[in-house]
Amino acid sequence: MSGCAFLDDVISADGTIEPDRLGTALRITKTELAAASGLSRDAVSKTRRLQAAATQTRLREVAETINRILPWCGSVQQAFAWYRSQPIPAFGDQTAEDLVRGGRSEHLRSYLAGIAVGGFA
Repeated sequence: MSGCAFLDDVISADGTIEPDRLGTALRITKTELAAASGLSRDAVSKTRRLQAAATQTRLREVAETINRILPWCGSVQQAFAWYRSQPIPAFGDQTAEDLVRGGRSEHLRSYLAGIAVGGFA
């Protein structure tokens, strides 16, 4: 699956990240998606909470991180495994998941952008 196809699969026509679609693509439950994104179960299951800017921002950060590393990992599942478990030395061995959950997605994006243009991990 290409990056564009991945984002097309998880973003609705109105531009919102759909947790059902994202969970299906990652092969995880809504509870696992909530944990991986640092959100409550209600945030990814209740319509009103799902539309909240904070919820959409966090889900978009997860989706965009997976999309960014997908070409390097080979599959969505491998990208998600990296997201959840690969320690990043530049961040004290925190994982991408730790950074997203901690509200440090901008740092993660900068790090991944640097690697994409030939920087070192």
